Amino acid sequence: MQNMPPQEPSASAPRVQLLTISEEEAGQRIDNFLLRICKGVPKSHVYRVLRSGEVRVNKGRVDQLYRLVEGDVVRIPPIRMAEQSTQVVPKLEFPVLFEDNYLLIIDKPAGVAVHGGSGVSYGVIEQLRASRPDAKFLELVHRLDRETSGILLIAKKRTALTNLHEQMRDGLTDKRYYTLVSGDWKNARQHVKLPLHKYTTGDGERRVRVQADGMASHTIFTLKKKFKEFALLEAELKTGRTHQIRVHLSASGFAIAGDDKYGDFPLNKALQKATATRGALKRMFLHAHQITFTHPETGKQMTVNARLPEECEHFLRSLEA
Repeated sequence: MQNMPPQEPSASAPRVQLLTISEEEAGQRIDNFLLRICKGVPKSHVYRVLRSGEVRVNKGRVDQLYRLVEGDVVRIPPIRMAEQSTQVVPKLEFPVLFEDNYLLIIDKPAGVAVHGGSGVSYGVIEQLRASRPDAKFLELVHRLDRETSGILLIAKKRTALTNLHEQMRDGLTDKRYYTLVSGDWKNARQHVKLPLHKYTTGDGERRVRVQADGMASHTIFTLKKKFKEFALLEAELKTGRTHQIRVHLSASGFAIAGDDKYGDFPLNKALQKATATRGALKRMFLHAHQITFTHPETGKQMTVNARLPEECEHFLRSLEA
């Protein structure tokens, strides 16, 4: 019988990968590294190949808690990844409030998602990566709702990312927002402590509600200016839960102007058009205007500000008039 030549593996077949850990990748756990690298692979499968010993670091077995070191060589067994999207992400830069070798701080416009997913093909972080192809590392430090504008921190080194995450987890950062609510707000300063629970609606939309067994949540609201039917507030986050400001205000009886999830829907519709006594507002009035934190490299305290967008300023001027 004639011997058949060995078949070449198809170009699309999964292959063993050997990846050398860079300075930016060092310090993270092996399981988190694999979850990021293995796009489209179920979490359960990633942990299965870790437990089986198929993933090796410097030719040796490691457990999922192992922290990677610069220069480590990671062997990833053949795993079928999700097909790479052929969609072209448009290159886009955003107004820069601060930038150095460790941090990029931008002023995000309303209506732009911070990252792809949940029906959005791409967001701020993907567009920044597309416009900065030489950047070795760009990761979101935190998130903003799509309809919220203002300060967004992006780490340019993993050490900066982990440092800032620690500061946020330990309550060492100070994040402040401006928001406009409908109603007669009374108190100059008001603490709202209502536990929040995340859930998913029947159509797959993420929502949050006040619930007794929810996550402890704390916002401090300071009255900045009263108008006839509205009040401009500054919200100081003591915890950083999803939709925290929006749900705390809604549950307190004060809807954020333009909030399409937890707001006053007839009011939102009316605000779309200007009247004789005020201008139009075609967005949610929630803006991340200030953040204070310790620079991850220099150790110096920093405060960064982002002024209210023109459409919000214009609406406030029309209320004053």
